[in-house]
Amino acid sequence: MSAKYSNLEGIPISMAVWLAEDTYDHNSDTKTISATALMKPVKQICMLNRIPAGDGVTDISSLVASKMGSSIHESIENAWLNNYTQSLKDLGYPPGLIKSIVINPKLEDLTEDTLPIYMELRSSKVVNDVTVSGKFDFVGDGRLEDFKSTGVFAFMSGSNDSKYILQGSIYRWLNPEIITNDYMAIQFIFTDWKKVESMSNPKYPKTRLKEHVLPLKSIEETDAYIKNKLSLIDKCMDLPEEEMPMCTDEDLWRTDPVWKYYKSGKISPRSTKNFPSMSEANNHRVNDGSVGIVVEVKGQVKACNYCNVASICQQRLTYIADKSLKI
Repeated sequence: MSAKYSNLEGIPISMAVWLAEDTYDHNSDTKTISATALMKPVKQICMLNRIPAGDGVTDISSLVASKMGSSIHESIENAWLNNYTQSLKDLGYPPGLIKSIVINPKLEDLTEDTLPIYMELRSSKVVNDVTVSGKFDFVGDGRLEDFKSTGVFAFMSGSNDSKYILQGSIYRWLNPEIITNDYMAIQFIFTDWKKVESMSNPKYPKTRLKEHVLPLKSIEETDAYIKNKLSLIDKCMDLPEEEMPMCTDEDLWRTDPVWKYYKSGKISPRSTKNFPSMSEANNHRVNDGSVGIVVEVKGQVKACNYCNVASICQQRLTYIADKSLKI
């Protein structure tokens, strides 16, 4: 029997068992795709079944962040399912409000006096013989909430907002009777928050927990996205890689390019100054007496290092060759 995980860093067995435990409710049906998987690049989806046996072994050291996130999700769910009444009393909420809360109710049991809370419910819809499935984190009184344990950069840069919106919109498409609000909220739990930074940087979050409200796409727009994506996947599933759509810069998490100015005229580990555009860099060089050189550093590709079809992807090799991907 081949191993599902490797332990290349020699993580002690006490922690290795925790990392290797897989509690996700996988679905092996080839005609089922999750909301999360649907958002991945077409090439990644279509090439997954081409991975040779044994090449897909995951090292448990790469699972630490996801396991921490899962543990937080499970803890929040447990608090609501088993102890929310006492917690809300301790927080000073009025008895009437506490009594109105119902966890995961059936729609036919709702009244004007109930406040519905839904958690970790999986739902699905069939589109063109394919089942689209998804499990949301939390819905309170019609508003979707997603819990994210991540670094502060994800919040400050807004780099993942479009993905959050798309994922939330798919959940609403799956659950229009439950998710009725046009906005969703990301509940950030920062893993690297620094109090000193929050006091000196006005853009830095002031607390370790931060709510981030985002607008959802319309159900009609989401429906069109899902149907178009499924159609493209179907067309590309058996194509050779070179005929598939290439992963975009957004798919690749590519950083912006940088133009580095070296006043000495020689490339060294440290540039004189960096610029976001060639024109700015060249203007500075001219103002500096037209000495030195300007060198473009391509935006760095990040996603390939986390892609589960990287071992067989030719596109990835081109980024290694042009040094925009470091492995």
